[in-house]
Amino acid sequence: MINMAKPQIGPEEKQAVLEVLDSGILAQGPRVKAFEEAFASMCGVGYAVATTSGTTALHVALLAHGIGPGDEVITSPFTFIASANSVLYTGARPVFVDIDPKTFNIDPAKIEAAVTAKTRAIMPVHLFGLCSDMDAILEIAQKHHLLVIEDACQSHGAVYKGKKAGSFGTGAFSLYPTKNITSGEGGMITTSDAGFADECKVIRQHGMRVRYYHDELGYNFRMTDIQAAIGLEQLKKLEKFNQKRQANATLLSGALKGVQVPTIPEGYEHVFHQYTVRVDGNKRDALRKHLQERGVGSEVYYPVPVHKQNYYVKNLGYDGSFPESEKAAAEVLSLPVHPGLSSAELATVAAAVNEFMAG
Repeated sequence: MINMAKPQIGPEEKQAVLEVLDSGILAQGPRVKAFEEAFASMCGVGYAVATTSGTTALHVALLAHGIGPGDEVITSPFTFIASANSVLYTGARPVFVDIDPKTFNIDPAKIEAAVTAKTRAIMPVHLFGLCSDMDAILEIAQKHHLLVIEDACQSHGAVYKGKKAGSFGTGAFSLYPTKNITSGEGGMITTSDAGFADECKVIRQHGMRVRYYHDELGYNFRMTDIQAAIGLEQLKKLEKFNQKRQANATLLSGALKGVQVPTIPEGYEHVFHQYTVRVDGNKRDALRKHLQERGVGSEVYYPVPVHKQNYYVKNLGYDGSFPESEKAAAEVLSLPVHPGLSSAELATVAAAVNEFMAG
């Protein structure tokens, strides 16, 4: 089977973990600090704060900005549910805006209509490894005095007009095993605001600035040095990993027939956390079954937009219509693109898709 994802763990990561185990410093320690500094440098920001996951990175970022009950945060309904759930965790309410069908990212032309007196922030999701239209989003945010919190969980190293994802406002990244780099589990908040970074650190560690003196409600969202050791070695390989993903995506886009391949707008650098095509009509699920029979993995990210999820409908009363998100959910299919793929495997993926679409 050609898998959808395969973490690229080498001897460097294994040796780094053994060194941490031998050091006796297993919890948050010097490796976490080094990883934070290296990650901030990669993004081109002053500070990074490590957490336990991308979800907790979003949660802490929202809390550190003072977002809570009575507030609204504008985001996309076509994303993993953690984007919206992180808003709910603070007591605030996610407000959805439909996507651009070409990029799968939030459509800036539709954002302003969703702004109310309760709106505190815009949370664009850089889906599949492609940045959102940040110039347009930042212009709206500035006009309405709103925060911008980038859900960059899928876009490590992605570039928008010369700037890295996570450098436009506050960024939040995931380090889950399927991401472009991993620490096993983990997350990272990025910022150039020293005071904000400090507040994130306080929240992730039980509200402490001084040990055992708790100034506010906090959480145990700390990354371990074991995870950070893996992440540090992975970060050294990020550029190479992304280049391989991009090369694989270029090969697929040149070979595939009968499907709509990903769009890369001018001035953007897509890092292909996922290589996602659109399949017209009612063929998507049948194509997926065909690929499975040919030994090719595939996945639907995401089959149900957040506003249609049972919890949001039954418990929270969401009933809006976001037609582009709903259409995308019915048509998208992600194909293997990870850096561990061989040329022969990529050719097999393309041949299997083309065989079905020609039938």
